Amino acid sequence: MTTRQPFNIMIVGQRGRLQYEALLFVASLRARAPSFAGRVIVAEPQPGPLWPDDPRIEPDIAEALIELGAEIVPFHGNHFGAAYPYGNKIEGLATLPPGEPFIFFDSDTLILDDIGAMPIDFTRPTASMRREGTWPQEELYWPGYTAIWKSLYDKFGLDFESSLDTDHPDEYWQRYLYFNAGWFLGSDPQAFLARFLDMSLAIRDDRPPELVIQPLDPWLDQVALPLVVHSLGGGRPGPELDGLDGDITCHWRLMPLMYARESDKAIAVLEEVSAPNRIKKHLKKHEAFKRMIYQSRGQKVREMFDQDDLPRREQQLRNRIKSAGFWIR
Repeated sequence: MTTRQPFNIMIVGQRGRLQYEALLFVASLRARAPSFAGRVIVAEPQPGPLWPDDPRIEPDIAEALIELGAEIVPFHGNHFGAAYPYGNKIEGLATLPPGEPFIFFDSDTLILDDIGAMPIDFTRPTASMRREGTWPQEELYWPGYTAIWKSLYDKFGLDFESSLDTDHPDEYWQRYLYFNAGWFLGSDPQAFLARFLDMSLAIRDDRPPELVIQPLDPWLDQVALPLVVHSLGGGRPGPELDGLDGDITCHWRLMPLMYARESDKAIAVLEEVSAPNRIKKHLKKHEAFKRMIYQSRGQKVREMFDQDDLPRREQQLRNRIKSAGFWIR
């Protein structure tokens, strides 16, 4: 049922860019979501054979996260590691308590409004629809969308036809269940983890013949995610969750893209929550935040674009920002 029950939030945090993104995420949550009553778990990968460099969060950033009420919970990456860091969002689900509703967010997300007040049906898993047709990729000898997606559903014994959006024509990418893995939710993170891990590894290690020329890096998580959601009885999010791709949360991805295309509200929240010195003294150590936010280069990027008439594809945004000399990761 749809309810305002408490739920937990998980993000991944690790040394480098993600630790600063995690701090910004938690700062925005605390500032903009006063009714959020769940736990904020920062899943932290630990050193091991798959992480040649220590991935743990730097102590001063960890302290700042804890002061904001986040919990840093370690996990061991046994299947992906540095070779496929997107796998952290899969293996990191181990840090969440079983049987408690959850939302995973990519760390490059900003909370814009009171997410705790949203009515969410956690019994029906779903994920972000803010995506482009990035996979599968059209190739000279490819078998087509239907053949590729159907081979995956068949591999796991799932009903393919019921996953289709028949408002779109055959062989058009939006007909097929496909998400951005920037957020996903469910009622039991451990059930989600088991299914996500099993399916991802099965696709990676024993792909159907129809996928033989398809790239899986970095798309593996987004290839498996629709199958996970569908197999757990979920599907496309309803209109009641539109805010998770709009007014409630903003998956900004990279600072130059944030300033180029996101809403005035998102930019205002970004600059508001990054301004206090207890946050600023950490974020300014990250070059992209320093240049874009604190040296105001982001506003120069914003002036380059009409946010009501943006280029259709993200690559066009990137190219224009790079040509102007403002691109930074």
